[in-house]
Amino acid sequence: MVVFVINEGEKVRRQLARMKALAETVDIIIADGGSDDGSLDEPYLRETEVTALLTKTGAGKLSAQMRMAFDFALAEGYRGVVTVDGNGKDGVEAVPEFVRLLDSGFDHVQGSRFIRGGRAVNTPPSRMLAVKLLHAPLISLASGHRQTDTTNGFRGYSARLLSDPDVAVFRDVFSTYELHYHLAIEAGRRPDMRLIETPVERVYPRGKVPTKIKGVRGNAHVLRILFKAVAGRYRYRPERKA
Repeated sequence: MVVFVINEGEKVRRQLARMKALAETVDIIIADGGSDDGSLDEPYLRETEVTALLTKTGAGKLSAQMRMAFDFALAEGYRGVVTVDGNGKDGVEAVPEFVRLLDSGFDHVQGSRFIRGGRAVNTPPSRMLAVKLLHAPLISLASGHRQTDTTNGFRGYSARLLSDPDVAVFRDVFSTYELHYHLAIEAGRRPDMRLIETPVERVYPRGKVPTKIKGVRGNAHVLRILFKAVAGRYRYRPERKA
């Protein structure tokens, strides 16, 4: 169970306290992007039964944290990885179902607020429209599988998918949000991979929306990555050596 964090303060501490109940089901790994707010001090991580703290020291943002975590997971022999943001929005009680689906042979498990059993609470209307009218349709088209909540980082990945040399997740081209989109598309394109969605809850606090994607520039960056992913620009081609 990988938790992606950068300066989430009390939000991640509350989330880890909730996740402590999962320690008999999964090993909890924190993939930190370089927090300096004191929220990840060692005594608290021991108290909440965190297995490992990985800290990114090189370039890149979320996708670099993902590559770091996946490399650790594969090296340690884990059969699969469940990922979640460390901002406290996600209903981590769904984790055992992710584990069950991975154990059943699925390679890409997407948590979705928008299927039966899922809950989207206080989702900003602009986010809702962007996912339903643009993001999810384009990822579905590129992957060949209907996907409904493609910006949601609450997911499960099999070791088989993450270690596939043709998926090639360990490339520097994956720096910000590219790897989320690439994995959703490539898992769907491959006839030997199995995809499924599972219902989850995602709760936004009332008031100002906490987000790492800010302003026109941040949203334009996300759109560029989406269009490049859908066009196959991140697909591995040995001659390109990306």
